[in-house]
Amino acid sequence: MPYLVASDLPERPAGERFRALLGRPEILQVPGAHNGMAALQARAAGFSACYLSGAAMTASMGLPDLGIITVDEVSFFIRQVVRASGLPVLVDGDTGYGEVLNVMHMVRTFEDAGAAAVHIEDQLLPKKCGHLNDKKLADPRDMAAKIAGAARARRHLVLIARTDAAASEGLDGAVARARLYLAAGADVIFPEALTTPAMFREFAERLPGVPLLANMTEFGRTPFLTAAEFEALGYKIVIWPVSSLRVAAKAQEDLYTAIRRDGGTKAMLPRMQTRAELYATIGYADYEALDASIVRTIVPTGA
Repeated sequence: MPYLVASDLPERPAGERFRALLGRPEILQVPGAHNGMAALQARAAGFSACYLSGAAMTASMGLPDLGIITVDEVSFFIRQVVRASGLPVLVDGDTGYGEVLNVMHMVRTFEDAGAAAVHIEDQLLPKKCGHLNDKKLADPRDMAAKIAGAARARRHLVLIARTDAAASEGLDGAVARARLYLAAGADVIFPEALTTPAMFREFAERLPGVPLLANMTEFGRTPFLTAAEFEALGYKIVIWPVSSLRVAAKAQEDLYTAIRRDGGTKAMLPRMQTRAELYATIGYADYEALDASIVRTIVPTGA
């Protein structure tokens, strides 16, 4: 129970733990976890970190991914996922919620909420999903200033600079931006929406020794590649940002259709997590045992 028992809390800051994962020889696999339950399930499946996608957070709120979520709203999701799982969490920081001072505020707020890493992208508001068209890019110097501000504000947070430039400026533009962002203080580069394995390989070859993040989102411009394939192309991190939300949302859609059709949920029982499975996932018995070990009636002895 990492949330309630102090001795169960990690001793090292989240950013340091994320850096240690990056130091391992194998690629770091980071699935999206759009809420605390998803984070618990990711941990139970054996993952050592998880990802909070802006698209997944906004969609779970019934909103589009256009940069309209706030720092405080994201912090609510960060605290939820961190407290539930204890895993180091990589957070989607969109464009940084403003200019340099806003980015610095975001970094400190996310660190206080428990984030391990954040990525910031070089789009202008209203930003779009990286796999859509007509994205508007920030001046690379303005983006570099945001990275420099973030580096100055952080204590341990891993800074990841995302560039959406490949679609409009080609690999040359994306690589040039990446080098500028690294010089400004970025730890990792995230080239968004590359469309072929050859593009992924060339980008990596032109930035030797730089940790790179690959985005394996469904229904986008990037072809389906496995973690092993991304590793062979020269990438250190791979995320599956919205997969958990997509699966959960489809299941909920099927559930509501069944209730409306059948007047009940019996047909959906085989697809449900049972009560026992739910309680095991959230540690219900552990919390009860903790409560019983601490709470005891104290009988006054009188004056």
